[in-house]
Amino acid sequence: MQQPEPQSFDRVLSSMCTEPHPAAREAAERFLATNPGDPATYEAVASLEERAIELLATLAEHPTPTDAAGYVTSGGTEANVQAVRSARNRHDASDVNVVVPESGHFSFHKAAELLDVELRTVPVDDDFRTRTDAVSAAVDDATALVVGVAGTTEYGRVDPIPELTRIAHETGARMHVDAAWGGFVLPFTDGEWSFDDAAVDTLTIDPHKFGQAAVPAGGLLARDAAALDALAVDTPYLETRSQATLTGTRSGAGVAGAVAAMEALWPDGYRDAVERATANAEWLASALAERGYEVVDPELPLVAAALPRSEFDALREAGWKVSRTSHGELRVVCMPHVTREALRAFVADLDRIRE
Repeated sequence: MQQPEPQSFDRVLSSMCTEPHPAAREAAERFLATNPGDPATYEAVASLEERAIELLATLAEHPTPTDAAGYVTSGGTEANVQAVRSARNRHDASDVNVVVPESGHFSFHKAAELLDVELRTVPVDDDFRTRTDAVSAAVDDATALVVGVAGTTEYGRVDPIPELTRIAHETGARMHVDAAWGGFVLPFTDGEWSFDDAAVDTLTIDPHKFGQAAVPAGGLLARDAAALDALAVDTPYLETRSQATLTGTRSGAGVAGAVAAMEALWPDGYRDAVERATANAEWLASALAERGYEVVDPELPLVAAALPRSEFDALREAGWKVSRTSHGELRVVCMPHVTREALRAFVADLDRIRE
């Protein structure tokens, strides 16, 4: 039986994954059969994971990147689940809650169900950022974690991380930033989101998104080792006697690919990619606004616009891989593989559909 070809990225406009950098692709293939979950056996990839955390911590402005705690996860979902689990395990109350904005990723709903914690969802303001007054009203002594998003999946917004961190710590909770997508974009903006901008406890940042690593390669970072210590379980049949990760066997490909991509692209390659993506998002937003569509002003390279359902469906039928926000707007993520030529073709198809 002939095997199908992989998905082409030519018309993929809604994904937060992208084509891996050639160096990441090659490194991932070389380390395909290694398991960083057994570091005493797979020493080379274990060493690479230490390098991956140092590089991620550098991006996220950790005060001492060589001392940062963390590991390469399967993606943002695992990192977010682990951040909730760590905060729950470190909190004194028996029944804990986690405060998350309604713009938060659906992984927090998974975390709440898996970990049996109460999820308190708070509203966002008119610009799709978390309302700090709502967070202040939602937290109490049983709050283990407050979550802020740095690059929301629907509108590319950055929550007021310093203020959320202050609220969290004043009530005795930890602070987690979900920068799964935004973490490789925000270093080249003036947004406040990092370990340097606030006393953030844990942070999600995914190399397999804008970082151009091979899937799967997410990232969980912690300000100090205590956050990971709270996750550790005994592993009696391995030479490494404890493990803080959620999955046991993990992908050495993800680790090696992440390091290769970051070493090839940080910082100038990422800066160039962000500048191109930002220019593309601004061009598309302007093109859609000129055609009379209501467009959410892009803060990061993500465009949301109110298209009629019939036009959206016709674009999908024409082969464009686009998605909608929870409010029904067209959602286009200008990832590194999205070119101006592709966006011009997309708009040309939209004009044809509108005739």
